Amino acid sequence: MRRLLTVAVLALASTATTAQVGPPTSQRTCSANRQLVMKDGAVVLDTGPSTYARFVKNGSECLVDQFPEPAWVPSSNNPQCFIGYRCRDGSDDF
Repeated sequence: MRRLLTVAVLALASTATTAQVGPPTSQRTCSANRQLVMKDGAVVLDTGPSTYARFVKNGSECLVDQFPEPAWVPSSNNPQCFIGYRCRDGSDDF
């Protein structure tokens, strides 16, 4: 039982570690921010004080009822860096 508890605690700790967000986008170059999104496909980034957002490389990372919308973030070398897309909910208006 003790071994199972230890494994569960280690698994939880490793999950929490991988979920941590790195430095704000404003502390990385535009290309470094963009590379994170392209490499991972979908990533949550720190975009300012207590502000986080999920960015995706294309619409395949969005849910079925969502669509990709172009997204820009502040970076160290560009105040409006195109980073990829954000998934937005689709409209029910037809």
